[in-house]
Formats: sequence, C-alpha cells, structure tokens
Amino acid sequence: MVDGVINASAADEEPGRTRPGVPAFIRLWLGGWPLAQLALYLGTLLVFIWLGRNLLANMARLGLTPGFAFMGHTANYEIGESFIAYAAGDSYARAALVGLLNTIAVSALGCLVATGLGVSLGIARLSPNPLISRLVQAYVELLRNTPLLLQLFAWNTVIHLLPVPKQALSPLPGILLSNRGLFLPAIDTGGHGLPMLAVVSASLIATWAILRRRRRLAGPSPRRVVALAYLAALSVPLAVAAGFGIAFTPDIPALKGFNIRGGASMTPEFAALMLGLAVNASASIAETVRAGILAIPNGQWEAARSLGLRPLAVMRLVILPQALRIIIPVMTSSYLSLTKNSSLAVAIGFPDLVSILNTTANVSGQALEVIALMLGAYLTLSLATSAVMNAYNRSHVLRSERR
Repeated sequence: MVDGVINASAADEEPGRTRPGVPAFIRLWLGGWPLAQLALYLGTLLVFIWLGRNLLANMARLGLTPGFAFMGHTANYEIGESFIAYAAGDSYARAALVGLLNTIAVSALGCLVATGLGVSLGIARLSPNPLISRLVQAYVELLRNTPLLLQLFAWNTVIHLLPVPKQALSPLPGILLSNRGLFLPAIDTGGHGLPMLAVVSASLIATWAILRRRRRLAGPSPRRVVALAYLAALSVPLAVAAGFGIAFTPDIPALKGFNIRGGASMTPEFAALMLGLAVNASASIAETVRAGILAIPNGQWEAARSLGLRPLAVMRLVILPQALRIIIPVMTSSYLSLTKNSSLAVAIGFPDLVSILNTTANVSGQALEVIALMLGAYLTLSLATSAVMNAYNRSHVLRSERR
C-alpha cells in the first residue's frame, strides 16, 4: 500500500506525465493540467481583447475606420515603374499589386543570378590554383561582412555613374549599358507579353507535372521524349497565338535622339537592387556549395577518375548530384533571405511592395492594415518559395534513390 501511494505520487510529479482520471480528448487539447491551461488561455485572450478595444478606441478618436475597404479608394499617386498598366486614378489595391509584382520580379531574377554566380564561385573556391581560391575567398568575406544596405548604395552609385545614352557601353551586340539602365533585345508581342508568359509558364509546369507522374508510375522517360515534350509545351502556345494574329517581331534597342528606344529595359534602380541582392546572396550560396562538395567522400572522386572521367565531368555527373542533397535545403534559406531583403528597395527609390504600401499608409492613415498586408504578402512569398524548394528537393531525392 505504501509502495502504491509512493509510486502514484511520483507519477504525478514526473514531468511529461498526465494526471490520472483526465479524459483523453481533454488531454489532447489542454494537456495533463486542464484547469491551469484553460486559465492561461483565458488570460491571454483577455489581454488581446483589452489591447483590441484600446486600439479601436484610439482609431475612432482619430476618425479612422478599421478594415480593408480603403483598398478600393483612389490612390492619387504615381508609380515610376510597373509591369502592368497603372495610373494615379487607380485604386490602392492595384498599386499594391504593382508593388507585389515588382518584388516578385526582382526576387525571382535575383535568385536566378545568385544561383548561377554562387555555384560557379563555390566550385572555383575549391580550385587547386591558390590565386583563384584566394580571390573567391576574399569576395565571399567582403560581401558577408559588410551591410547589404551599403552594398545597395554602392551598386546604385556605380550604375548612375555609367555613360549617358549617347555614349552607352555595348559589351555584346544588342546590349546597351548607360546611366538610364540596362537595355536588352526583346520580342514585341503587341502588348500581349504578360498573358503569353503566363500561358507558356502554365504549359511548361503542366508538362513537368505530367512527366513527373509518368516517372513515378513507369520510371524515367528517355531524354529525347522529355526534350520533345518540353519543346511542344513551348511551341504549341506560340503557334496558337500566331494563329490568332499575335505577331512576334524582334525588338532591338537603339539610340534614338537623346535616349535609347526599343528592347527590354531595366531601370537603374531595378538593376542596382537586383545586382546587389544577387551578389550578396551569391556569397552565402558559394559557401553552401563548397560545404556540400566537401561533404562527399574522397572515394567518389577516386572512383570517378578511375573510370577515365575528366574533372568537369566528375563534378557534373558524380559530385554535384550527390552534393545537392545537402545544398538544396540550405540554399532555400538564401532564397528566403534574398526575397525578404528586397524590402530594402525603399532606400534606393525602387517601388517595391514595402515602398508602395508605405506611401499608401501615409496617404490613407490605415497603418495597421497596411502592416498586416505587408506581413501577409511576405509570409505568402516565403511559404511559396519553401514549398517549391521542398518539392524540388523531394524530387531530387527520389531520383537519387532510383539510381
């Protein structure tokens, strides 16, 4: 009897053990001490109710109506750069959409440039040539140990110090660099560029999903079949568009008068932000790639060399596919940081989501709602980026296991 009492008391005092007699459904939601947990929840709820009532009272005193109805009101301010048509008479909601598209564009392009640059630098960091290795190390240390904001200021200054359009630099035919921005050759679709891009992207994504499902059910498809499938996914929408009278004509930038006309242009602010974010993120990606490659056992290198493969082939066919299992999860963090760091665009005058919503808050006075929109937008972008990278990581792991 004494042992039973002692054991029962010890069971009640052990951490992580629940009190006897508490129903399972209550333990699921409130743990082993339901009254204490319920009191904590109610106390927290009361604190939030008190804060909310104070907030509503202060907003009423200032003449502000809580809610997001103001997003339908006229914005009455211009935006210097937009991927969709926008005028000052449009609503706050359309202005926010302009900022969101600008943020997505600079983040997506920055991730692409950072990936190419970071992977190349990570491989070069392992070069047996000490000059190349040390230069890359200095590059990485410089970028990782200086504030990103200062780097953006530096890029913005450098781009604005480029020659005027009449003396624009042309590193390659059809590409012009001046203090008005970067100009690239493009294809003129008569104003149907964004819809065509959306249709082609949807076609490529659908083809990828079909090929992935087929690989899961019947094994990997031959490379020729995969290439033909993607070629059809790219050419069919273009052929249908041509059948509806949409013309695709080359548009080459050229100097006309005192400015450069034609082609696809990238404003100095967009170029400075994109380059600053990409170059900064490439330093972290380079270290991630280097660590992933060093994690592969030396026996893999020796086995590949024994088969007569050249160093580049060893890296491309043997080492990198294995290192990606380590690199991809860490690289996701670099992409997320780049996307969130794009909010620094306000410092160099690029109209991103934060810049436009800040203007909206100043004009409308609805600061709390605007902050909620910012948080929701960046949370959505981060979760979408994580979902895409996690899906790619799972796909890569499955392919590696089949091999």
